[in-house]
Amino acid sequence: MFFDRREAGKQLAEKLKKYAVENAVVLALPRGGVVVGYEVARSLGCPLDIVVTRKVGYPDNPEYAILAVDSLGTTLANVAETAYVDAAWLQKETEKQKEEAARRITLFRGDSSPVPLSGKTVILVDDGIATGLTMRLAIQAVRKENPARVIVAVPVCPPDVAAILKKEADEFFVLEDPREFAGAVGAHFESFPQVEDEEVIRLLHA
Repeated sequence: MFFDRREAGKQLAEKLKKYAVENAVVLALPRGGVVVGYEVARSLGCPLDIVVTRKVGYPDNPEYAILAVDSLGTTLANVAETAYVDAAWLQKETEKQKEEAARRITLFRGDSSPVPLSGKTVILVDDGIATGLTMRLAIQAVRKENPARVIVAVPVCPPDVAAILKKEADEFFVLEDPREFAGAVGAHFESFPQVEDEEVIRLLHA
């Protein structure tokens, strides 16, 4: 159990401190991941940037991701789940989330350019993982930029997704034993408020 995202970020930074001497970049998944990523980047003394992937939730359970999409329209789907939803609805919702991803990139970065990733050690950070689709799509997006390594670091993650991420990332760090995953990321935090856009912008430009 963590008190809040900042505490989780500080604990992750301890696990990742060997990368403080490397050519590393922290990429956080907004919004909550930016709070965690800020603490990691500050501790390691490396740049902080964002990678934006958006989930499409099940119609009756919006928090349960069945597909992830980025600002370019690249998708990663749980085919077993998407097969049960209306195709027209899914296409419309996917386009909506693609546009939201693009909006967030513009809003959060402002006039700043993306941090170059080629040849870098990229540390992907979020405040936790449930289905894993948004993080897995983030790995794919980052790979296109030819980094030296892609590391995923999160406070909590379920065991089935952890097994996948260990294969898809070069290294995978999770603070709490995946076998103890409580079914929702927020259940592992005493304080887990929604992170507002203004907080993301402030941390990215701090």
